[in-house]
Parts: sequence; C-alpha cells; structure tokens
Amino acid sequence: MTIPQDLKTIGLTPFSYHANQPLFRINAGVPVVKALSHASDLLHIAKLLAYDAAMVRDTDRHAWASYYLQDMSKAIIDDVVKVLDAPGNNRRSNVAT
Repeated sequence: MTIPQDLKTIGLTPFSYHANQPLFRINAGVPVVKALSHASDLLHIAKLLAYDAAMVRDTDRHAWASYYLQDMSKAIIDDVVKVLDAPGNNRRSNVAT
C-alpha cells in the first residue's frame, strides 16, 4: 500500500480555459498533503471574497477573484483524486465490500 506522504501530484489537470484551451495546469511532483493544504487556503480566501461580494456594496469584483480561486482549488483537488485513483494505490482494498 502506498503511504499518503509519498504521493505527489501527477500534473494532468488543466484549468482556466479560454477558447477551449487551458491556460494553466497543475504541476507534477508536489506532495499531495501540501497540495491539499494549499487548496484549503485558496478555498478559505475564496469564501471570504464571495461573502464580501454578496454582502458589501460595490464589491462585485470580489466575485471574480473568488471564482478563479475556486477554479484553481478544484484543479488541485481533481489532480489529487487522479493520484488516489491511480492503479497501485490500494486505496479501495481497505474498504469493506
């Protein structure tokens, strides 16, 4: 079984599409724990910006910043899921059937 601390991003997840072309991609080789921690930080900031956009007058630009941070966070999480679902990571073998 693979130890979670040894898992790293695979860098297959693109994000921020323009004209059906991704502008960015998650980098390969980042430890999964660090990547998820970074995604958590991005989502926290996105949440604060979304709250401001909803509650404070003339802060609609915050909504766009929140949107892009959420897009980046989703890409990180999707890349980590690809790592966890990869053959050889006996993640499912520990689940009772």
